[in-house]
Amino acid sequence: MNTVQKISKNVGLVFISQILTYVLAFFTVIYTARYLGAGGFGILSLALSIGAIFGVFVDMGLSTLIVRELARDKALSGKYIINSFLMKILLAVVTFVLVFLTVKIIGYDPLESLIIYLITISVIISSFYGLLNAIFQAEEKMEYLSLANIINSVVLLVGTILGIYLGLNIVYFAWVYVLTSIAVLIYCLFVYMKKFSSVDLDVDLSFWKPTLKEAWSFGIIFLSGMLYTYVDSIMLSILKGAEAVGWYSAAYRLMYIALLLPNAINIAIYPVMSRLFNDSSSESLKILYERYFKYMLIAGFPLGLGTSILAKQIILLLYGTGYEESVAALQILVWTVVFTFAGASFTQLLQSINKQMIITKISLFCLLINVVLNLILIPPYSYVGASVATLITEIVLVSYIIFISYKLGYGISYSAVMKDLSRILVATLVMGLFLWYFIYLNLFILVIAGIIIYFVVLYLVRGIDDVDMDVIRKLRI
Repeated sequence: MNTVQKISKNVGLVFISQILTYVLAFFTVIYTARYLGAGGFGILSLALSIGAIFGVFVDMGLSTLIVRELARDKALSGKYIINSFLMKILLAVVTFVLVFLTVKIIGYDPLESLIIYLITISVIISSFYGLLNAIFQAEEKMEYLSLANIINSVVLLVGTILGIYLGLNIVYFAWVYVLTSIAVLIYCLFVYMKKFSSVDLDVDLSFWKPTLKEAWSFGIIFLSGMLYTYVDSIMLSILKGAEAVGWYSAAYRLMYIALLLPNAINIAIYPVMSRLFNDSSSESLKILYERYFKYMLIAGFPLGLGTSILAKQIILLLYGTGYEESVAALQILVWTVVFTFAGASFTQLLQSINKQMIITKISLFCLLINVVLNLILIPPYSYVGASVATLITEIVLVSYIIFISYKLGYGISYSAVMKDLSRILVATLVMGLFLWYFIYLNLFILVIAGIIIYFVVLYLVRGIDDVDMDVIRKLRI
């Protein structure tokens, strides 16, 4: 099996699982938002935001480090799994204490505090099965990781539907997250014991310090990313209340669906990039991240323009009139996804070539920008201001990462980029004109027709070249 086939197999597995996962998560979010209303959904979203931010402290980049190092040397598996597990126990205690202190300092009411604590417990448990998923990813056994994601989404959706059917309150919905994380952890432990238990576990306390020293830069990347992703929800809760968080989160949660493609590719491609760099396969690495960059542009621009045009229909269909305020937020936030797509290949590249500290510094700088922008924009513009702050931050982040990649000698020919970009923009504009002119048609018809028109025009203007066709042929071999 060649490298292209192996990547495509793993991307396919992860992509299919993430389609199922995101579809299930999509219905979970919609049902929860409609049932709890903007206020209740805002409280739950706030708790999830705080959990996501502080969850970084439980992992501290260990899972990402494990994927990179075991992709290069699988003999280290036993040492990494047992020592990381023990380190996470201590980190989990520290994390819960930090959440407790934060809740007390901000002064959330008893109900909000309880929901935050429950979600934090679920995040801590999730971090432990995330460690096992890192082993599966490093071994390129994506089927186990994929099934873990599906189990998570199925249990969460079933629990949500049951709560709605029984008419239970928001505390129950927080407990569903705890029980879901326990179920997935049990599954991952079962798979690990059955498939990887032959690995010799090696407890080595002297291994802790250098491992955490190497991993913390990944942790800081994730922490800064989580902060500038979710700090706006926390600031909105303080400055504007839970309802504003609900409107903002309704639009923001839809962005997770859009991130399905790069997330699936990142999971499969990261160990491959790490191995290619370690084997000094510079030409293969170059081809890989260049194609990845192009395909993300092909996916990103039509998504951004199409969602901007159809935002009102999407929000009203999914959430109802109680969330009409979310339309403006969605029209702005979707463009953060476009830039995320554009920077995905370079972000994975820098992590794969041991330059994660660069991303750390950029992320910290962007975090500062995001906090300042939120302080300026949220008071007068509420959730719309938070959306603008998120977009500007993402533009700065991606631009800086690409700039540094070029400086390190990993740039892509400007002429090649402009040639691809011009053709992609032509196809995107044609699609956009169609959507705008026929906006009165059924949403599903518009989406399907828009996709067809986009790819037909892209093919006609030769946005898909011979190299792309060769890749497609290899996928079918």
